[in-house]
Amino acid sequence: MSASKLDTHLPQFSQRTEDEWLDAARSLVPLLTASGARIEADRELPEDILDAMHGAGLFRMTLPHDLDGGQLPVPILAQATQIIAGADASAGWCLGQGLGCAMTSAFLAPSIAAEIFAAPEGVLAWGAGIQGTAVKVDGGYRASGTWRFASGGKHATWLGGHSWVVNDDGTPVLDENGKRVDRTMVFPRDQATIHDDWHVMGLKGTRSEGYTVEDLFVPQAHSLDRESRKECRLDATLYKFPTTNAYASMFSGVALGIARSMLDDLVALAGTKTARGARTSMRESPVLHTRIAELEAQWGSAKMFQGQTLKEVWAEVETAGSISLDQRARIRLVTTYAINQATEVAEQVYRLAGSSALFENDAFERRFRDIHAVSQQVQARHTNYETVGRYLLGLDVDVMFM
Repeated sequence: MSASKLDTHLPQFSQRTEDEWLDAARSLVPLLTASGARIEADRELPEDILDAMHGAGLFRMTLPHDLDGGQLPVPILAQATQIIAGADASAGWCLGQGLGCAMTSAFLAPSIAAEIFAAPEGVLAWGAGIQGTAVKVDGGYRASGTWRFASGGKHATWLGGHSWVVNDDGTPVLDENGKRVDRTMVFPRDQATIHDDWHVMGLKGTRSEGYTVEDLFVPQAHSLDRESRKECRLDATLYKFPTTNAYASMFSGVALGIARSMLDDLVALAGTKTARGARTSMRESPVLHTRIAELEAQWGSAKMFQGQTLKEVWAEVETAGSISLDQRARIRLVTTYAINQATEVAEQVYRLAGSSALFENDAFERRFRDIHAVSQQVQARHTNYETVGRYLLGLDVDVMFM
């Protein structure tokens, strides 16, 4: 499916309603579902898949209206990634990564944001953590560093590098509170050396490779503090959410989407399979009846907890004009819970599917590996519960992990 074959009745991007954005995501489900094995074999999103996603405007959902973007609420973004990941996990993960990175458009001058994101295929990707160094020089910085886990980096047109800022003598630059200053450097992808290091068990199609720059000049205007309200040029509710919370919301959507599809596939399998030696079909098994009901309840409770909390927090932030530590803790709790519950559901579905789940490039086997790759990411780790628990007990917490 090419971009030209997508539904043309939808308004273009900034004029769409929330439902129309979700419809645009749903329109790609058949193509993505049919392409799962190919995406994994290519270890990237193939050109026709990218054309379809760009044609549907999906990577523009977090861009501001002045860049013909959706500027969508966080709960809608979580739903969109759930839809796409239900069809293909790598596509859903790349979408979530790209949307989080695109929120930087509100922290850059309009002309710079347009330079990066105005083109239909414009995508920014970056690696995890503050792994670089940016030396202050006239007009900008000299950046050096190696970053890993840049999901979607293969199809990105720009890359970012989170970096500690230092003076020309190597001493750290401190803010008014004595805290070390970090900034994200943004540069064209072709200015970096890309490392072919994404050889993994799951989410293979995300091509989450590492990259390096050495002594690269980055103009001041191409750098930002993505958590600084002072640098945000827009007052829209979306950009009041830290990117960490946006990522957690969208990646929990990815996990829920994978588990939902595995549950649906199990129901379909039960209609056709009789296990070896069994006296009845899977569909007639009382054991399966019970387990299907329990797993539906487990998935549904996690989905409801995530979805309802995100809606509540969004409404509160929209009213208050800012996000509180309490609201960030709630997002961290429900998204960590959703990912881990979805992973447990997927594990049980895999067992119930029996030998049908063993074969490579079968949807059960691929999704089982994909969701376990999701479960290894920072948004899913159990120490997030510790952080939230400390907050609930009135103890100090590292806001970075909230």
